[in-house]
Amino acid sequence: QVQLVESGGGLVQPGGSLRLSCAASGRDFSINRMGWYRQAPGKQRQLVATITSGGSTNYADAVKGRFTISRDNAKNTVYLQMNSLKPEDTAVYYCNADGLRAGGTYYLVTYWGQGTQVTVSS
Repeated sequence: QVQLVESGGGLVQPGGSLRLSCAASGRDFSINRMGWYRQAPGKQRQLVATITSGGSTNYADAVKGRFTISRDNAKNTVYLQMNSLKPEDTAVYYCNADGLRAGGTYYLVTYWGQGTQVTVSS
């Protein structure tokens, strides 16, 4: 069983920066795609950014040019550098892992982290 452990959320002023991290526990596996989603109060969970094991990235229009996703495949860890934060970025941010390869077998599975709160306010 893979667990995703997130860290790095908090309170920041508008225009500030935060860096989120998410590490997948366990050994001897690789993850196809990792990413970040967010859910604001009263709204549906939405894509923020994803990155494949090969480094291909995808961003929501709302964060392009401000957020950068990266990953360390050896550590099965994904990062989200968030700059120029706005109040509308306030949400619970969830880490996601999609597709797992272990022992030569590919598993169609999806894992979610527990979420970390990001609040942008003065």
